[in-house]
Amino acid sequence: MNRNVVLLSLCQALLTTGNVLLISVNALIGQQLAPSVSLITLPVALQFVGLMTATIPASLIMVRIGRKNGFYLGNCIGILGAACCILALSGQQFYLFCVGTFLLGIGIGFGTLYRFAAVEACPDNQKSKAISLVMAGGVIAAVVGPNLAVSSRQWFDDGVFTGAFIGLLVLYSLALLLLSFIKITGNEPGEITARARSLSEILAQPVFIVAAIVGMVSYAVMNLIMTVTPVAMARCGFEFSDAAWVIEWHVLGMFLPSFITPRLIARFGLMNMMIMGALLMLACIAINLHGQSEWHFWAALALLGGGWNFMFISATQMVTSAYLPAEKAKSQAANEFLVFGMVTLSAFGSGWLESTLGWQVLNSLMIPVLLWTVLVVVFYRTKVNAHLALANAG
Repeated sequence: MNRNVVLLSLCQALLTTGNVLLISVNALIGQQLAPSVSLITLPVALQFVGLMTATIPASLIMVRIGRKNGFYLGNCIGILGAACCILALSGQQFYLFCVGTFLLGIGIGFGTLYRFAAVEACPDNQKSKAISLVMAGGVIAAVVGPNLAVSSRQWFDDGVFTGAFIGLLVLYSLALLLLSFIKITGNEPGEITARARSLSEILAQPVFIVAAIVGMVSYAVMNLIMTVTPVAMARCGFEFSDAAWVIEWHVLGMFLPSFITPRLIARFGLMNMMIMGALLMLACIAINLHGQSEWHFWAALALLGGGWNFMFISATQMVTSAYLPAEKAKSQAANEFLVFGMVTLSAFGSGWLESTLGWQVLNSLMIPVLLWTVLVVVFYRTKVNAHLALANAG
């Protein structure tokens, strides 16, 4: 794999480490600062609002100024968001903290395009390997993120994780440094957009429909269950370090399979891997419904991460076959908006669902969603496989 893909993977690792850090502390900060129980996950939700808000502009901006400059911009916005959170925590200001997480979400929105940049930096026959290598950067995040969350809590005696956001600021600054060594070709400012199909034509293709639905459901279900797990564990009397350990194994489940996912995709196909991922998520829900011991939380979130990996990497690879080079920006923007729009809705609903309906009902509601996704994949299987075969032959 070429040097640029490796560096993009490291940038993704730093971004994901920051995400894991946020996952570990945001809901707990909301618990401490929120004026009401229903607002506990508002900082998390606004982070995803920022992410969703950035998805379309990020793709279009990168057409104008190039991938690299776009990533620079996203990291700078992330640094601004981290600084805002530090200021908010020092003054115990909940709504200012929400502004900071919104800005962090915008920065993350730009960073979600690292995986597409990796695809563009390598030959077609290495697409799945490039996506997986970038995603595998999350293995570093799985170890560093939760441990940084735990250790940074001791940096200041304020009880509100100010140190975590100082660590986050450092991570984004390191990503800026790494970006200076990356050379991204084939995506220069002012890229030609002539002879492109309309967006409605692209979105109406079965291959885009399946990729978008699998991407939306896998990320939304994963985010919803993951976000409220630290809160649910706190309600069960577990310490923050216990929740951080569970999140660590969850993120390992998300990214560690990336080393073998390309081989599994080559052997079983994209459609079967999507179904396999959905089954792993259903297994996660079954364990969550079975009990609430530390073992249950740990095993469930590890399976949840693995299911997300199979579904999301497959969906990412599939969606890249749905558009021509001239259609790249608007197609990627549409896909990211749909995926992270659904993730935003799940983030808004997670706190309310857990606090009002309870942990078990929240998990139960995800069962029909995952079963419907499997039915969509099966329904479009023939048409999508024909499209992929034609794309590979071309």
